[in-house]
Amino acid sequence: MDPLLISAAGGMKARMDSLDMLANNIANSGTAGYKADREFYGLYQDQIPVVENAWTDFSQGSLTQTGNPLNMALSGPGLFALNGPNGTIYTRSGDFQISKSNQLATPEGYTLRNVLDQGKPIAVDPAQPIAISKNGTVSQGGQDLGQIEIDSPAGAAQSLAKLGNSYFAMSEGAAALQPSPSTEVLQGQIEQSNVPVAEAAVKLVGVMRQFEMLQKAMTMGSEMSKRGIEEVAKVA
Repeated sequence: MDPLLISAAGGMKARMDSLDMLANNIANSGTAGYKADREFYGLYQDQIPVVENAWTDFSQGSLTQTGNPLNMALSGPGLFALNGPNGTIYTRSGDFQISKSNQLATPEGYTLRNVLDQGKPIAVDPAQPIAISKNGTVSQGGQDLGQIEIDSPAGAAQSLAKLGNSYFAMSEGAAALQPSPSTEVLQGQIEQSNVPVAEAAVKLVGVMRQFEMLQKAMTMGSEMSKRGIEEVAKVA
């Protein structure tokens, strides 16, 4: 097969993968705690460029004051640890609520883990104000009810796989995350997505133009091959 066509086709495939990633990032630019996906390119046989793997950018998004005592933002590298359907899962989205069982949970029903009670949910009284300190201690009426588990992805980010747009789970066989004592819990605030929308939009346009150029190169390559075959046939 023509090397030009191979390279153009490989480049188009890589650009399509990049377009999908950028479009998903832009679509989630308004999702609280969303972490942008990035791509890493590699060269394989026949010099075809491909997106070797995607990685998650865990840099912190901007923090917004909401005044809602059940909203929490993290200042630092940590992640909220939650009781998921198949074990512990993680998130940076601090949009919490009181479940029907009077436990602190996400809108999907995943409960915050209590460091002081082997990861069990933190039960609260919905009729009383809730205070949450910077170290994650939850209290009501001057009484401590538990401490929110905050774990760090440092050194283990590649072992975290996305679940939907807001959650992460450890890959099978990966070691558990360690606590993140340097991360502070900020009550009444929420972290926004870390997607730089303007930058992502500019890159999206650039990738689309690259795709169009490769498409034209592929068309030109096909035309050149066709003409070459016709010329050989005429000589014969």
